[in-house]
Amino acid sequence: MVSKQEQRSEETKKSILASAGVLFSSRGYDAVTMRDIAKEAGCSHTTIYIYFKDKEALLHQLSMPPILQLLEQVDTLLSEDSPPSDKLQAISLQVIEFCLVNRNMYNLFFTVKSVRVDEQTPEMAINQARNKLFGKLTESIQAVLGLDSQDERLLLYTRIYFFNLYGIIATYSNSDETVEQLMGRLKPTFAESFEVLLIGIRSKVK
Repeated sequence: MVSKQEQRSEETKKSILASAGVLFSSRGYDAVTMRDIAKEAGCSHTTIYIYFKDKEALLHQLSMPPILQLLEQVDTLLSEDSPPSDKLQAISLQVIEFCLVNRNMYNLFFTVKSVRVDEQTPEMAINQARNKLFGKLTESIQAVLGLDSQDERLLLYTRIYFFNLYGIIATYSNSDETVEQLMGRLKPTFAESFEVLLIGIRSKVK
């Protein structure tokens, strides 16, 4: 049975995490201090360090669970018995939907403290997960284009494809429409943009 002290401790931890998420999304990660977070959470600036040693620890706790969930969803899509182009489209739509669901936090999940996508052994676990996700996208694009894994163009084209995804996400990140409304209205347009981009990339590959 959980004691009242343990329950209060867990509630304090959740409050700190929620406050960090609100402040990071509204003011930006770099502008927020641990004191700011403690004040927002209603605890002392010393109490917050009982639960999290620094802002990076908060970044990790906020970002890792959703990123790992997205990785799991992408792995499921990659394992399906369908043409490579269908897999790539499904993964792309999944990433867009994920970011629109988390439209106030996706920049935190993917850009704060990030490293190069081709860095093989990032120090931070969050960057390991980010780069693994980019690797999954690369794997899918490789299958569509039929390029060798060592072909330098593969990283180039994956980056270009990602820029397209990120542009779509950024365009609708402040929309008043729900995720369901956006995806229902624009999914065909998103899919067409992927195809048009791939036509251009395929012509370059040839």
